[in-house]
Amino acid sequence: MFPKKVLGSLLAQIDDSWQPLFAKFSSELADIQNTIASQRIAPSYENVLRVFGYPIEHYRAVIVGQDPYPTPGYATGLAFSVSPEIVKLPASLKNIFTEYVSDTSNSYPATGDLSGWAKSGVALLNSSLTLNLDDKTEHLKIGWQRITTGALDILASRGCVAILWGTQAQKIGSIFTQSQKVESVHPSPLSAYRGFFGSKPFSKCNQLLNSMGKPTIDWRLP
Repeated sequence: MFPKKVLGSLLAQIDDSWQPLFAKFSSELADIQNTIASQRIAPSYENVLRVFGYPIEHYRAVIVGQDPYPTPGYATGLAFSVSPEIVKLPASLKNIFTEYVSDTSNSYPATGDLSGWAKSGVALLNSSLTLNLDDKTEHLKIGWQRITTGALDILASRGCVAILWGTQAQKIGSIFTQSQKVESVHPSPLSAYRGFFGSKPFSKCNQLLNSMGKPTIDWRLP
């Protein structure tokens, strides 16, 4: 059984197909909720579990991030995505868009909102789902990784393709087989020129999906 306070808040954000995962980690989730309830966090409380709002079977790919953006108003509950009204995009997202244009030949997106990818079947999953705006490393060790690793296990078992940028994502995504993952350095300005640009993650993901007989991802963004 879930504690009532958990049932009525965080868990209201998830699709029923994820219930077994969160039932397994109900005590951890209750502890997390107690920790974050009185804090200034990113993303906003109602978006913490946004990525789990789609059914498991909706997802055919996953992009693994680390933790939400620390700038207030940026994080949306989807890894690497920002709110549509954000004008100054994070440097990593700008690099992602540069590679996106090069890889797909699509136009540069009008905003940093990646919810279109989520709608198309891409789980934008951070390994830590919240960030304390007053202590930016605290939430890396409050229990989220056990839950998100469990989610990746489920997605891997269903044959999803993982796009893993950087060593941290590659470590947490090690459950995926070589035929299920696309790996490169992180798109941050510190590493993007050491192998992210030219890595073609979007077309490679679709090639792997196609080889498995699965529908490819429509990567187009407005």
